Amino acid sequence: MKRETSKQVKVVFADKKVNASYLTLKKSKYGEDKELLARIDDAVDKLKENPFCGIEISKDIIPKIYFQKYGVDNLWKYDMPEGWRLIYTNVSDEVQILAVLLEWFDHKEYERRFHY
Repeated sequence: MKRETSKQVKVVFADKKVNASYLTLKKSKYGEDKELLARIDDAVDKLKENPFCGIEISKDIIPKIYFQKYGVDNLWKYDMPEGWRLIYTNVSDEVQILAVLLEWFDHKEYERRFHY
């Protein structure tokens, strides 16, 4: 569902581990890592424009780990090229929306996480 917002949008990492994974990609000299970094950066730019640009995941299929680890009440999937997925949640108040990046993985890992 596409929603428009007049609120300020900020994209953040869920925790230090997710941030560290991103920084590792940033420091990497490997071509595959640089491609993944570019995909994530592109997704972040899109989320800053519209934090609802991904696909909202139905509450009844959200893996328990996201409830337990992050206490999410909504979960979104942003499809990146070559089968990569970015998983995030939106947190809002009267002034801004935080698009909180939880993790990213290839299609195979995505299927494992969501038991497809």
